Amino acid sequence: MPSPPRGLYIHIPFCAGKCPYCDFYSLPPAPNVGARYAHRLTLLLDHYAPTCPTPLTSVYFGGGTPSLMGAPWLCHVLEAVSRRFPLAPHPEITCEVNPTGLDRSFFAQLRAGGFNRLSMGLQSADPAQLRLLGRKHSAAQAAEAVRAARAAGFDNLSLDLMLALPGSTHESLGASLAFAAALEPEHLSAYLLKVEPGTPFARMALDLPQEDETAGQYLFCVDQLAQLGYLQYEISNFARPGYESRHNLLYWQCHEYLGLGPSAHSFWGGRRFHWPRDLDGFLAGSPPEDDGPGGSWEEFAMLNLRLTQGLSLTEAQARFPGQGTERFRQTEARAQRCPPHLLRQEPGRLSLTPEGFLVSNAVLVQIL
Repeated sequence: MPSPPRGLYIHIPFCAGKCPYCDFYSLPPAPNVGARYAHRLTLLLDHYAPTCPTPLTSVYFGGGTPSLMGAPWLCHVLEAVSRRFPLAPHPEITCEVNPTGLDRSFFAQLRAGGFNRLSMGLQSADPAQLRLLGRKHSAAQAAEAVRAARAAGFDNLSLDLMLALPGSTHESLGASLAFAAALEPEHLSAYLLKVEPGTPFARMALDLPQEDETAGQYLFCVDQLAQLGYLQYEISNFARPGYESRHNLLYWQCHEYLGLGPSAHSFWGGRRFHWPRDLDGFLAGSPPEDDGPGGSWEEFAMLNLRLTQGLSLTEAQARFPGQGTERFRQTEARAQRCPPHLLRQEPGRLSLTPEGFLVSNAVLVQIL
């Protein structure tokens, strides 16, 4: 049996400005903080490398805005990873970028340094929506960044979009979907706007779409992207065949990953832990906080049901020898109460429909 996939996430918490919807941990970079941050990451790589029993299949640099560290520092950290951790053949190595202030030289340095996948925040092609979201780029600048990345040799590119924005309609969403698809990315993420407590959006009187309109936009997005060649494989993720994000699949298939950086979470060595949202503490050497054991049946089932392929009896048996069949059958029996338009039941498999994804929390409570 092949070794299970395993990944590394590195959080780069620096961002030039906070978007009003963003709840991720980020702050403006201080002078020379990149060198200190890279040094702290290197020390942690030294610490955790001996605990990695199998090669990494994916490495993901997220943020924040990782590109603010500059290509040389990003490549330096990735080189430190490759020197300390075993990497699987042809690993997926992703860097998140925003489409502002980046040129072919930046992308060429990343590509030469070993990065082979980019995740770019487009969010919308509508100028008014981009202004409302606090984005510092135009749709045209995003298109130019995509062209620069392609010219530098990147052939695996993901774009982010946001759904159910204030004042949005099927027409405005359709225009953004068509614009994004015309750039021919291999992968698209489409997230419903969630107004998080403590963000500027939470303090604003936003003209948000009603619940029915939000649901309609989501289902419209699923249908439109399928027609454009992007098949849904997770609640908010779509890809051309073979370009599903291997790193994201680690999370949803309940495989282990190590997360480094303030606010980063891990499932590693059978336990879950996280780093507090505190850059100074992280740089000073503060340890992560333990969140207890991971990989329970409930966790495994919940995460797999985020995927369109759903929860499989065969995979349950492989992950939980001796009890996987019973656990699956119990879940299958409870699933009988769910309407068929929300949950598909096939021999040896349970999966949510697009309508079911919209109310996934309620469905999961019922069957788990």
